[in-house]
Amino acid sequence: MRKSILLGFALLLSVLAHAQDPHFSQFFASPLTLNPAFTGKFEGLWRLAANHRDQWPSIPKAYVTSSASLDFPILKSRVPQNDVFGVGFSGLVDASANSILKLNYGSVSMSYHKSLDENGYNTIGAGFQGTYSSLSLDVTKLTFEDQLTQNGFTGTTSDILTNGNNQSYFDVNAGILYSGSTNGRNNFYIGSSMYHINRPKVSFKDKNWFLAGRVTIHAGGSFSISENLMLHTSVIHQIQNKASETTVGAAIAANLNQNPDNPSSVYLGGWMRFNDAVIPYVGLEFGGLRIGASYDLNISNLKAATASRGGSEISIIYIKKPTEVKGIPCPKF
Repeated sequence: MRKSILLGFALLLSVLAHAQDPHFSQFFASPLTLNPAFTGKFEGLWRLAANHRDQWPSIPKAYVTSSASLDFPILKSRVPQNDVFGVGFSGLVDASANSILKLNYGSVSMSYHKSLDENGYNTIGAGFQGTYSSLSLDVTKLTFEDQLTQNGFTGTTSDILTNGNNQSYFDVNAGILYSGSTNGRNNFYIGSSMYHINRPKVSFKDKNWFLAGRVTIHAGGSFSISENLMLHTSVIHQIQNKASETTVGAAIAANLNQNPDNPSSVYLGGWMRFNDAVIPYVGLEFGGLRIGASYDLNISNLKAATASRGGSEISIIYIKKPTEVKGIPCPKF
């Protein structure tokens, strides 16, 4: 065996980076990494979202992922009433194996949603996203077997990265979204997206590998249980290369100030990623700000290696509300 265990682990992470994108258990709180069609689709002037995930903490800094996005509707006076034209910007940083492998990307998104009725309760929209991505591999933190001498790992290696330590590529993503309501207060939606449509070439060594497309189907809704209780539910199914995942769950929100337009609410619920993890969730909402926290509890065979510690995750969404609330129901995260 030519490489040390550490190198093998790093290169395995590199392969996984090509096969499966970074993801969040709170996918419902990361709209622009879920579907570009969510760009600008909310009730407000602008929306700021941020997510941070530390996966498998029993392996120090195995995967640490952070993202942030800002999106807003534009040209409100020029598009038809109840239509939405949205623009957004987002970025993500993913560090693996104690930052040996790093992924960074920045995206620009655009979407348009067409109202299907005079009240704007039902809309259908499409979104597109362009992304510039960069990958870097820090070989100074790697040890090769041919470096081993009688004085320890002091030699030089003949095993080099033929394509260099840094890779960059341009990516194209797109999605569609239907959003509906029966009474102007509840909301339900279903959408689909595809990332890496152009299948960019990425590889550190020897040959070029094509980044596999990620296809996502998702749905959810917000429904009134009583005067001050709402049920928020969501489901997602993703396929990329030979990897797939299905996550489903819900949370109940208790409106403490009894104000439906600007609620102060407490959320309690959970999601399940089939054959992998149970994900308890708690959240707090006030003044347009919503903070969510979750923790993955492994239930798969991986729990022996991770001590059932799948990882912690925090999400923040802030929506700047207009002075007058229009009342058109939109997907809520």
